[in-house]
Amino acid sequence: MKHRISAGLHWLLLARRGRAARCARAAAGQPTDLDDRMMNRAIALAEQAAARGEVPIGAVVYGSPGTADEGRIYAEAFNRREELRDPSQHAEFTAIVGAARQLGDWRLNHCSLAVTLEPCPMCAGLIINSRVGRVIYGADDPKAGAVRSLYALLGDRRLNHRPVVIPHVREEPCSRLLSSFFARLRERRRERSGNA
Repeated sequence: MKHRISAGLHWLLLARRGRAARCARAAAGQPTDLDDRMMNRAIALAEQAAARGEVPIGAVVYGSPGTADEGRIYAEAFNRREELRDPSQHAEFTAIVGAARQLGDWRLNHCSLAVTLEPCPMCAGLIINSRVGRVIYGADDPKAGAVRSLYALLGDRRLNHRPVVIPHVREEPCSRLLSSFFARLRERRRERSGNA
């Protein structure tokens, strides 16, 4: 005898399967639609940084796919090192600290971090110490990247926490923002040295 289920239960089961599929993609290191949306927000924050003369890096900490708070933004930030004259004011560092304060807990296992540039050693250390569950980043950083370019801190088996890492999400716009910012900076420096 075939079992019949109600339409409501049928849609609930389909929703759970969809959520399970998103969780599986997220755990397998593949970006989800949510990750793309959050990276778009990080790019918008990076553009705000550039408009203020800061290196254009933006970051968002949000509830990971498949968690109870999926997609909820806990904190977001952009670089403010020049403005505040503070070397710790990296976008991801500030967003992680803000999320911990918002949640009232230093453990961010259920959170994802979307950041436009591969984290540096300082920020990678904070990602490990705050137990961020997933790290999604846009462009590699060949000069200071501590996720895979220069170092592989987030995958080091000697450490007690290794988040899922998803590189190169929206890589082209993230790279373009940084390249154009530094090209303008070099041009301004040439103009000043030519006028001196």
